[in-house]
Amino acid sequence: MKYLVILSDGASDEPLEELGGKTPLMAAKTPYIDQLAKSAVSGLLDTVPASLHPGSEVANMMVMGYDAEKYYRGRGVLEAASMGVKTSLTDLVFRCNLISIEDEKVLNHSAGHISTEEAKEIMEFLHEKLGDEKNRFYAGVSYRHLMVIDGGSDQINCVPPHDVPGTPFKDVLPSAKNEAAQSTVDIVIDLMLKSKELLKDHPVNVKRRAAGKPAADMIWPWSAGNTPDMPTLKELYGVESGVVISAVDLIYGLGAYAGLEGVHVPGSTGLYDTNYEGKAEAAIKALKENQYVFLHIEASDEAGHEGDWKLKTQTIESLDQRVVKYVLEEVEKMDEDVTIALLPDHPTPCALRTHTRDAVPFLISKPGQKPDDVNEYNEDAAKKGAFGTLYGPEFMQLLLSDA
Repeated sequence: MKYLVILSDGASDEPLEELGGKTPLMAAKTPYIDQLAKSAVSGLLDTVPASLHPGSEVANMMVMGYDAEKYYRGRGVLEAASMGVKTSLTDLVFRCNLISIEDEKVLNHSAGHISTEEAKEIMEFLHEKLGDEKNRFYAGVSYRHLMVIDGGSDQINCVPPHDVPGTPFKDVLPSAKNEAAQSTVDIVIDLMLKSKELLKDHPVNVKRRAAGKPAADMIWPWSAGNTPDMPTLKELYGVESGVVISAVDLIYGLGAYAGLEGVHVPGSTGLYDTNYEGKAEAAIKALKENQYVFLHIEASDEAGHEGDWKLKTQTIESLDQRVVKYVLEEVEKMDEDVTIALLPDHPTPCALRTHTRDAVPFLISKPGQKPDDVNEYNEDAAKKGAFGTLYGPEFMQLLLSDA
């Protein structure tokens, strides 16, 4: 048996007045996803433990079958693994966004989705000016980067920047959970404020402002942690071989710890303009050569963060017509049986523009499995699914079971 998980990041939502009380999943035209639902069993999945925040790193870890309460050590270390950045046990690793500030408030979490080339120039500049034997900066993709502090304490509170658009940034700076962590907090805040001053007149920002684009006004470190001790999927579930396909570093990092090979598809942006067709083709190719494929598509999440329900609906329809349609056609031609699952990791409601911890709708279409009576895929339909409501790792257990 082969297994394909299609993860539509942040696709779940709440009813919107603009959509007549429907969610984007309900309003979108998704004939191929609904076709898949008719052959599947549906349910709801709790992907965020009560003790953790509803981040993509936590939720995707749970979907992959790991108990995040046991294995989660922060987002930064996952992204470091995906970037090939070597870290020691004493390193405190942060995800480090470039963000935009307006009137001393957080304008956005992405510096207007700054290009990778522009961001690299800025991060290298910051490393030159602020980096030393204790503090290091590493350029990633678009607004997503790394900051590493040697010997830092992980007992700090850091607010994800996508949670606080419109908030005065000084109101949501990092804080210490205990007295011993205060020195680490002092270092982090000092670096943040220095970056704001250094980037004020950086050439990249001068050009972006002249073009009417948001500037990369400062760094925003968050989700700090040390190296996790995670078993591979082979060790945990007996998965012989697997692949992860994404446009997001943290997903590749999670895959690296899980023992999955990372496949990078040209044109994968993480946005509405991503190379849907290329990712679908890569997934089918990988499925022919591996037992397990985790296909992660970020576009709906980013649309949710922008609060753009029209764009979010469009991304779901693109998933349907440019990914699921092709997958169904190609799986039909394969000699081996293929189990297909479809789900988000967490909701990203357009009205809130951030993640929530509500259970997400999922479906599993398994050859030989009797489908339930659910004939479409959305939040309400999944409530009627025969699987009921599951918790995190139970999804992976169910996916791989003979039932």
